[in-house]
Amino acid sequence: MTENSSAAPTDGKGDRQAATLEFREATKRYDGQSEPAVDELSLEVPAGEICVLVGPSGCGKTTAMRLVNRMIDLTSGDILLDGRSVTERKPAELRREIGYAIQQIGLFPHLTIADNIATVPRLLGWDKQRISVRIDELLELVSLEPSETRDRYPGQLSGGQRQRVGVARALAVDPPLMLMDEPFGAIDPINRERLQNEFLRLQHDIRKTIVFVTHDIDEAIKMGDRIAILQKGGKLAQFATPAELLMYPNSKFVEDFVGADRALKRLALQRVRDIDLWKAATVRVGEPAAEARAKIADSDLPMALLVDDGGRPLGWLSDRALGGERVERQIRSPAEPAVELDDILRDALADLLTSETRYGPVVDGRGRVAGVLSLEVIGGFLHEAPVEARSGVELVEES
Repeated sequence: MTENSSAAPTDGKGDRQAATLEFREATKRYDGQSEPAVDELSLEVPAGEICVLVGPSGCGKTTAMRLVNRMIDLTSGDILLDGRSVTERKPAELRREIGYAIQQIGLFPHLTIADNIATVPRLLGWDKQRISVRIDELLELVSLEPSETRDRYPGQLSGGQRQRVGVARALAVDPPLMLMDEPFGAIDPINRERLQNEFLRLQHDIRKTIVFVTHDIDEAIKMGDRIAILQKGGKLAQFATPAELLMYPNSKFVEDFVGADRALKRLALQRVRDIDLWKAATVRVGEPAAEARAKIADSDLPMALLVDDGGRPLGWLSDRALGGERVERQIRSPAEPAVELDDILRDALADLLTSETRYGPVVDGRGRVAGVLSLEVIGGFLHEAPVEARSGVELVEES
């Protein structure tokens, strides 16, 4: 067998580019069923983005995903991969160019981890050296040590490790498209969050087009660049970015499915660095008190934040600290909690509430003060419509 020559385009370095994916009134009807499993589904996934299919049980989300690699055939309509209909491709050939990861992982228990990952490359006729290099490369990519993992069997790994191997196998031939069906659903909550974070880190590097199926709206909001909410009968209820979905659900069904706390869910989409922070008056011990008072007048808080010579927060100064000619080290309260610029806004809010304070200093990667996060700042953010959501609504109204 020779290596498949109908691969996706490359970026000039040998890496295959992500593919666009388009559903055009894709419909699947089963004999004897009163309503379709998928009903005229139309949406487009840009190359390099994660599209999450989410909805209640029986809404057709897994069926829609399996139509893509022809594990299930369309009744009518079409699905285009980089502008070419999947119906024009032989199912076996198509599946070799689409990565597939599922909740049950599906590793062959009698094969080593290396042999599991090598399954499709061998079908495509890759030589042994190329396969060996790719196995080690992928294990490192999913944070598994090749020397400790490649010769073990699936039963010798934890659930989280097996799931990582499943993702590595799906990436084996560098597919332009990946399908992921509840990939983290069988993992305990702590490891599930770690795997989600690791996968998002991985996606930042590999930029694949991904169709991701889940029943969990919180997971959909965290993982998706775009979310397709399906309802019973396989109908598309709304297709939007997470921010637009949370700000402007277009029906009572979507509103109920997203949840009453959708405003708070928006906090999981943003990092502290994404919002306008308050300006703090940062001063040092021995600095002229008059200069410190001038900084306070020009800041958003009625008190000064004492910092060390490296700009790291030490505590909030009392009025007495500014009573003389020079700033003295008299602390009113500790500079806690210290929030990092890359913290998720939801987690930062939790830190403020846990510390029973209205504000906390924000620090950069070196621990230097970059501003102040307050409950008022967060409240203002929750009342602002994101630009993409506002523009999306305007387009709907104009049409």
